[in-house]
Amino acid sequence: MSDLEKIYGIHAVEALLRHHPKRVKQLLIAEGRNEQGVQAILQLARNERVATQQCSRQEIDEQAGDVVHQGVMAWVSPSQVWSEQMLETLLEQQETPALLLVLDGVTDPHNLGACIRTADAAGVLAVIVPKDKSATLNATVRKVACGAAEVMPLVSVTNLARTLEKLRQQGFWVVGTAGEAEQTLYQQDLTGNKVLVMGAEGKGMRRLTREHCDFLVKLPMAGSVSSLNVSVATGVCLFEAQRQRHQ
Repeated sequence: MSDLEKIYGIHAVEALLRHHPKRVKQLLIAEGRNEQGVQAILQLARNERVATQQCSRQEIDEQAGDVVHQGVMAWVSPSQVWSEQMLETLLEQQETPALLLVLDGVTDPHNLGACIRTADAAGVLAVIVPKDKSATLNATVRKVACGAAEVMPLVSVTNLARTLEKLRQQGFWVVGTAGEAEQTLYQQDLTGNKVLVMGAEGKGMRRLTREHCDFLVKLPMAGSVSSLNVSVATGVCLFEAQRQRHQ
């Protein structure tokens, strides 16, 4: 099965069976796991005629390494990271104002997974990352995303600055986050067609990315800590956008 990927965890495997069942080639369930979530997965697998095998927890441990698998693993056909052309098609089909999330150089797969999960919950249309110096879809990202990675488009672009400029030409306003910004997130209009740009862990946005932002905002920090983890900051920003867009 060298051409297949391994997906772990109840939520990630269930989401894949619900949304892309044809990609699931084999399901492994640890012996003794029969709780409701596992039963739902088994029923979906039966409905889609997916080959299912009971095995020892140790066997899945050996396959998963350090990944928390919850006794559930699936062999699946490789996922498709979206291209820039696919993003264009998605935007052409969009009839309401869109919110896009850009992650500029987020390399930690745990952070990427958490951002994808939050983006799905906050109504983001797609998550955009640069091809270089960025985490991409893998088992860890899928596990942390709890199924959102199977439904949220992850778009990989060759030149992020060029993509941002193209989006601006298409009527999007680009809002970047930076600690030195003069106005706060809560002073910024986040309705309409918006792109929210979050910088890398520690370093923030790259210079070229910053130059393609129409606005810079910061999170007001009341304590002694000067910054937040990128996935936490992304959650705060996206749900402020959702609040404004649904008033």
